[in-house]
Amino acid sequence: MITIKSEREIELMREAGKLVSLMHQFIRPYIKEGITTKELDQLCEEFILSHGGVPSCKGYEGFPCALCTSVNEEVVHGIPSDRALKNGDIITIDVVIGYKGYQGDAAWTYAVGEVTEEDSYLMEHTEKALYEGLKMIKPGNRIGDISHAIEEYATEHHLGIVRELCGHGIGKEMHEDPEVLNYGPPNTGARLKPGMVICVEPMLTFGKRFVNLLEDDWTVVTTDGSKAAHYEHTILITEDGYEILTPQLD
Repeated sequence: MITIKSEREIELMREAGKLVSLMHQFIRPYIKEGITTKELDQLCEEFILSHGGVPSCKGYEGFPCALCTSVNEEVVHGIPSDRALKNGDIITIDVVIGYKGYQGDAAWTYAVGEVTEEDSYLMEHTEKALYEGLKMIKPGNRIGDISHAIEEYATEHHLGIVRELCGHGIGKEMHEDPEVLNYGPPNTGARLKPGMVICVEPMLTFGKRFVNLLEDDWTVVTTDGSKAAHYEHTILITEDGYEILTPQLD
């Protein structure tokens, strides 16, 4: 069931989203060669707790950490570990933070040092695919309009669209209805209404779209070993468009 949030709920989700944005701003300078993904996770968990938030990923269906840290060919749900980042890596930091019972969720892919032109291209156009999807958000449009815009942009730029994973509604729970696919025909799916809150999150690859699940039952990787990027915002549908609840801060 798709829920319409009250003004009180929206204000709490703004606070949750603001905390997500602040955490991404906080961790960005630490993403350098030599730091481990576990160290990034520990820094972020301390930040979240010290700012009155709850690291919602930790313990979710058994997930052990506050962050998902997905490096290179890892698409999503990478588990923080003693793996040290290297120059030329790309890493997606995905976090869900709870605030007074409501959730904010955002993912961003970061370059570690100097990356290749191909990796820069992948990151640039995955991010742009997200914003192409957001352009379709206004009351009366449908979820499929977002999906189709992302697919068209990704296809035009010759990037693989991971189909096994998608965006979602969000509120009191991390994952709520509706699903927000990154492909599909326009004018399909639920109609957008003011007060809905969704997460839009294209996950694109520089190679083929196919993925595998590792033995840890969490980490999803590209089958062909190509790198993947992932950008996500929590979005409120407003009376005349949308509001990004997890804005990227300078």
